[in-house]
Amino acid sequence: MKKLQFILLTGLILSGTLVNAQKYITKTGFIRFYSHAAIENIEANNKQVNCALDISTGDFVFKVLMKSFEFEKALMQEHFNDDYVESDKIPNASFKGKVTNFKDINFTKNGTYQATIDGDLTIHGITKKIQEKGTFEVTAGKIVGQAKFNISLKEYNVIIPKTVVNNISDMIEITVDVSLEKLN
Repeated sequence: MKKLQFILLTGLILSGTLVNAQKYITKTGFIRFYSHAAIENIEANNKQVNCALDISTGDFVFKVLMKSFEFEKALMQEHFNDDYVESDKIPNASFKGKVTNFKDINFTKNGTYQATIDGDLTIHGITKKIQEKGTFEVTAGKIVGQAKFNISLKEYNVIIPKTVVNNISDMIEITVDVSLEKLN
């Protein structure tokens, strides 16, 4: 009986190791959002983005702490967190999806590959299905993922007060840049 338990435990440990060898992660990914409006442009950067990619399944996830977005002006950052995305009440944004063409990407061979990402983007507690294009660049065992796309604030129930409606565009440009390393 003990021999059977040992064999099962060893098998579980080895299978866990093999599964982990297919996962790439970062805790220092980058997301930028940009709003172009007639009165002023608004830009914020977040360098504390958690991201994981499983190259054996194409599963791709992000988690973003909203308070980690940094603005040029402190007052913009305060309004963003308190009035627009309500960071105390809804602290995170996330994405859970899949690289739908992951079988066409050779994550073990250096090169740049086009990718299609499909999944659920959650911002301000609202989840919407999205499909976006991006690239993966494989270099020396690292995977750099990049994408640029637009979202509508209205779709995520981010309300812009009428007093500043001309200062902030409803369409926000999102830039994603993550450098993923193999999970050991």
